[in-house]
Amino acid sequence: MAAFPWHARSRNYVSESEVCKLESVPLDFGDYHPLKPITVTESKTKKMNRKGSTSSTSSSSSSSVMDPLSSVLDGTDPLSLFAAAADPVTTTATMDSTRKKRDKDDSSAVGSDFEPWSSKRGEILSRYTTTEKLSINLYMGSEKGKATTTGSAVSEKVRTRLEELDDLEEGSQKELLNLTQQDYMNRIEELNQSLKDAWSSDQKVKALKIVIQCSKLLSDTTVIQFYPSKFVLITDILDTFGKLVYERILSMCMDNRVSLPDNFSPEIVNDTAKETCLNWFFKIASIRELIPRFYVEAAILKCNKFLSKTGISECLPRLTSMIRGIGDPLVAVYARAYLCRVGMEVAPQLKESLNKNFFDFLLTFKQIHGDTVQNQLVVQCVEIPLYLTLYSPAIDWILQCIAYHAPEVLLTEMMERCKKLGNNALLLNSVMSAFRAEFIAARSMDFIAMIKECDESGFPKHLLFRSLGLNLALADPPENDRLQILNEAWKVITKLKNPQDYINCAEVWVEYTCRHFTKREVNTVLADVIKHMTPDRAFEDAYPQLQSIIQKVITYIYDFSLLFSVEKFLPFLDMFQKESVRVEVCKCIMESFIKHQQESTKDPVILNALLHICKTMHDSVNALTLEDEKRMLAALINGFIKMVSFGRDFEQQLSFYVEARSMFCNLEPVLVQLIHSVNQLAMETRKVMKGNHSRKTAAFVRACVAFCFITIPSLSGIFTRLNLYLHSGQVALANQCLSQADAFFKAAVSLVPEVPKMISVDGKMRPSDAFLLEFLCNFFSTLLVVPDHPEQGVLFLVRGLLNVIQDYTWEDNNDDKVRIYTNVLHLLSAMTQETYIYHVDKVDSNDTLYGGDSKFLAEINKLCETVIAQILDHLKTLGKEETLKRQSQLALYFFNTILAHGDLRNNKLNQLSVNLWNLAQKHGFADTKTMVKTLEYIKRQSKQPGMSHLTDLALRLPLQSRT
Repeated sequence: MAAFPWHARSRNYVSESEVCKLESVPLDFGDYHPLKPITVTESKTKKMNRKGSTSSTSSSSSSSVMDPLSSVLDGTDPLSLFAAAADPVTTTATMDSTRKKRDKDDSSAVGSDFEPWSSKRGEILSRYTTTEKLSINLYMGSEKGKATTTGSAVSEKVRTRLEELDDLEEGSQKELLNLTQQDYMNRIEELNQSLKDAWSSDQKVKALKIVIQCSKLLSDTTVIQFYPSKFVLITDILDTFGKLVYERILSMCMDNRVSLPDNFSPEIVNDTAKETCLNWFFKIASIRELIPRFYVEAAILKCNKFLSKTGISECLPRLTSMIRGIGDPLVAVYARAYLCRVGMEVAPQLKESLNKNFFDFLLTFKQIHGDTVQNQLVVQCVEIPLYLTLYSPAIDWILQCIAYHAPEVLLTEMMERCKKLGNNALLLNSVMSAFRAEFIAARSMDFIAMIKECDESGFPKHLLFRSLGLNLALADPPENDRLQILNEAWKVITKLKNPQDYINCAEVWVEYTCRHFTKREVNTVLADVIKHMTPDRAFEDAYPQLQSIIQKVITYIYDFSLLFSVEKFLPFLDMFQKESVRVEVCKCIMESFIKHQQESTKDPVILNALLHICKTMHDSVNALTLEDEKRMLAALINGFIKMVSFGRDFEQQLSFYVEARSMFCNLEPVLVQLIHSVNQLAMETRKVMKGNHSRKTAAFVRACVAFCFITIPSLSGIFTRLNLYLHSGQVALANQCLSQADAFFKAAVSLVPEVPKMISVDGKMRPSDAFLLEFLCNFFSTLLVVPDHPEQGVLFLVRGLLNVIQDYTWEDNNDDKVRIYTNVLHLLSAMTQETYIYHVDKVDSNDTLYGGDSKFLAEINKLCETVIAQILDHLKTLGKEETLKRQSQLALYFFNTILAHGDLRNNKLNQLSVNLWNLAQKHGFADTKTMVKTLEYIKRQSKQPGMSHLTDLALRLPLQSRT
C-alpha cells in the first residue's frame, strides 16, 4: 500500500474559539421565568361518573400546579370503569376492595397516633415464654360436620346442625399433653387454618366449634407465665372468626352487586342478613360456659351494626358485667383487655365502657393478693414479682385505650384512684406506660413520691423508675425539678445488685441526663455504669443496652471536642470486648462524626480518639469480610480523613497522611483517598506559593509526589493504578517536578500491557477495552504538554506508548486499536502547531523547546505515516462480508479525523479522504443522515477564511442512496 504523508493543518485556536462562541442575545423575561411554577386554569370540567354518584360540572380556576388530565378523569380510568360494568368477576373484585377499604377505615378511626395491638403482639410473644410442658384440647372433626349435598332437604340440614352442636357437648375432642411451647404454637396455628378451611367449605358449625374450643383454653392457667402469649395466639383466631362472620353477613347485604356505604344504617340491611346475624348471636348465647360465650360474642361484636344503631352500645356494658363472673383475676383482666380492644375497633367513641372495665378491675384488685392466687403460685413455683408482670400487657392496653384523647381531669382521677389502693406498684407502672408522656413528666415529683411508698416485695421499684425514665425521655419535666428527679432516681438505680436490672434502668436514664445536664453529670453516670458492669465481666451480657447508651450519648453530645473531654467515654468503649459489637459501636460514632462535624478539625484529642476508633474498624477486616462491609468501613474512614486539616501547617498534614497510610493499609479505597488528599496538598502548596516554589516548598512537594509514587503500586485495581499514575503525574508536572512526572508517566506506560481482557465492575465481569480507550485518550491529552527529556530523544513517551499499544493483544472483533491510533493522530497534529492549545504554567512544552524545528516536525510526520499505515491495513482486513459494517464506521471515523486535523490542500491527503468517504458508503452500511450532515458541515466550513479548498472537496464527495 502506498505511503500517505501526513500534513496537519495549521490552527489558530484563539480565532477558532471566538467563532465557536454562542451569540449573546439580550432576553427580556417579562412574566416568564424557567423556574416559575406552571399555572393551569381549569374551567367547566366535566367529571366522569363513579358508581353511586351523579355527574357534575364545575367551573374553577386553580393557581396550583396540577395535572389537567387527572383532574378531568378524577383519578378514574374510564376504560376500567366500562370493563368493570360488563365483567362480573371485576365487579366482585371491586366489592372486595371496597370492603377492604371500609375495614381499613374502621380500624383507622382511632387515628394514627394510637398504637395498635398488632405492634404489641410480637413483644408479648417474645417476652412471655416457658419451658414447661403444655396441653391443648383439639377438636376432632366428624363426618357429620361436612356440608350436605344440594339435594338434601332443609329440615335434614337443620337436624344435622343441631346434632353437631350436641356433638360438641358430648366431647368430640382430643387432649394433647406434654407439648413444648413451639409445638403448642404450631397446634394453635393449625386450628386457625382449620377454622379458615371449615369456613371456606361451608362448615360453619365446625368453625364455631373450633372457636369455642380455643376460647376454653383461656380459662386454663396451669402454666401461668405463658398466659399472655396464649392470649395473643387465641385472640388471633377469635379475630379471624369475627372477620369471617362480619364479611359473610355483609356479602348478604349486597343488592344488585352494590356494596353498602361505609356508614350504613340497619334500616337498609335486608331481612336475610339480619336473620343470619341474629342466628349467630343465638348460637353463641347457647354456649354454656361463661368464658367461651363471652369471647365468641365479643369477637362478633361488630355484627351488631346490622341489627340496630344502639346494638354495640347496649352490648358493651352487658359484656363488661359478664366479666365479673370470672373468678381468676388474671383471666378476668385479659378478658377486659380483649373487650377494650374490640371496643376501640368498632366504637372508639364509647369511652364509658372502657372506664367501667378499669374501675371494675380496681374493685377486684385485692384478689391478686388473696389466698387462692397465692396457693396457685406456690403450686407453680412462681414468685409474686414475676406474677405481677403477667398483668402488665392487659392493664397497659386498658389504660392506653382510656388515655387516648382523654381529658386531663379523667387522667388525674385515674391517678388518684390508683393512689388509694395499697401496694399499687403494678397499676402505677401501667399508668406510666399508658398515659401521655407530657402528663407524666409534668407530675414527675408526684410519681416519685408514689414510687417511694410502694412495697419493694411486690413489684420492683427499679421497673417503676425505668417506666418514669421512658416518659421523661419523651417529654421534659419542670425545669426546677430536673436535678432532684435525677438524684432520686439514681439513688435507687445505683443500689441495684443485679447487673441486668441495673443496666436496664441506667440505659433509660442516660438519655434524660444527656438531654438536661452537662458533661459532668454524663461523666458521673458513665462512671457508675462502668463500676457496676465491670465486675465478673457483667458487660458481656449487656451489649445491646451498652450500645444504646453510646447511641444516646452521641445523639445529644455531637460536639466531639466536648464528647472526648468526657473522661469516662473512652473507658466506657473498652467494655465492648466482643469484636463484632465493638466495630458496630465504632461505626455509630464515626457516622455521627461525619453527620455533625461541620468544620475540619486538628484537635489532637479528637484525632487520637478517632484514629483509635478507625483503627479498630480497619483491624476487623479479614479474608471473610464482605465487600459491602469493606466499602462501608472505608467510606467512614475516608469521611474522617477529609475532615482533618492543619491549616497552613502542610508538613503536619503530610505526617498525618503518612501515619494514616500505615494504619489503614488493608482498605484500598482509603489508600486511594490518601493519594488524592496528598495530591491536593501539593496543589494547595502551589496555590499558596502562586506557582513560584522556594527551596523548602519544592522539597515538600517532591515529598508529596514520593508518597504517591510509593503508595500506588500497593493497590490491586489496574485502572485505579493507571488513573492515579496519570493524576499524580499531572500534579507533579504542575509543580515543575519534571523528572518525577516522567517517572509517573513511564510507570503508566509500562502498566498498560498488564491490563486484562476482562475486569470486575460492581461484581460483574466486563470487557476492559472501553476503559483502556478512555484512559489512553486522557493520557494523550496530558502528553501534549509534557516536554521531552533532553537525554531520551524526541517524543520518547509517545513512542513508548505506541509500542505498547502495538504489542498489546487486541480482540479480533474489536476496533479499539484503530480508534486509539486515530486519537494519536489528533495528538500528533496538535504537536505540530506553533503554539499549543493549552500549557502548564511555568512548564515549557515542546512548542517552546523546539520552536517549530523542521527535524522535530519531520519526526512527527514520520510517526503519523506509520500510524496511518496501521489504520489503512486494519481497514483492509475488514473487507470480508461479515465485517463490512465495521469497515464503514471506521472509514467515516478516520475521514472525520482528516477533515478536522489534516491539511486537505495536499493532493494525496485529499484523495485519501475521498477514498475513505466512498469506502464508508460502498456497501450501503453508512447512515444517510450522518453523511448528509457531514457534507453540509464541509460546505459551511468552505465559506470560512482560508478554507475555500473544501469547496472542491465537497464536489468530489457523492451521496449514494441505498438500493
